[in-house]
Amino acid sequence: MSEPIKIAIAGAEGRMGRAVAAALEERTDMIAVAGFDRRVVREAGLVPLEEAVAAADVVIDFTSPEASAALAERLAELGGKALVSGPTGWTDEQLARVARAAQRMPIVRAGNFSLGVNMLMGLVRQAAAALSARDYDVEVVEAHHRRKVDAPSGTALMLGEAAAQGRGVALADLAQRVRDGITGPRRVGDIGFAVLRGGGIVGEHSVVFAAEDEILTFHHSARDRSLFARGAVEAARWVAGRSPGEYDMQDVLGLTPKD
Repeated sequence: MSEPIKIAIAGAEGRMGRAVAAALEERTDMIAVAGFDRRVVREAGLVPLEEAVAAADVVIDFTSPEASAALAERLAELGGKALVSGPTGWTDEQLARVARAAQRMPIVRAGNFSLGVNMLMGLVRQAAAALSARDYDVEVVEAHHRRKVDAPSGTALMLGEAAAQGRGVALADLAQRVRDGITGPRRVGDIGFAVLRGGGIVGEHSVVFAAEDEILTFHHSARDRSLFARGAVEAARWVAGRSPGEYDMQDVLGLTPKD
């Protein structure tokens, strides 16, 4: 029997860090060997970053875009251990830093690690390809807890990108992220976004294809953060030992569209 894949958890004291640790406890093919956070508390299993990385094959990180970009750079300097990165709300500058690090190490970066959401992306891509922009308007609606700091969510943007890919267009050219005041009629082909924030909503996402005479809605509802942790753990198993490059959950699940 092969040795279990060794995992270090970034932001180990956070909610997602604890969820990842719990998910690893259910696995026999993987093991949490270290955690690190802003403070070092050895009796609680929190060690310095360099010590955690040295012990691990893969690092799983759900902290923040800036912290994750800095972590990717540091991992590349330390020898290129694999990274699974789950924050959302990235800037172009942060994404560029991750891309540079991915030239020296394998990185799985995704806005959502849910199997269901990634299946939904494929369905949205197919629907957008089949239903013309002239007849079917696309709207992405998402809801999250009051503590979420970015909007639209990374998952909403992923779903918007899937719709844009299905129609062979660039999301940046058609995304309508804010409506306020007298906006005029809806532009043909726009991909709209609507955002709700409140309470403890884990994550709700809908993609609406609205025609004059019918409405088609795809919906995903997250009930517990553990589903994201389980997906990240599966991504860690997949990326261990991979060649350098930037991957996502579509790659992990074998759902990447063929050219």
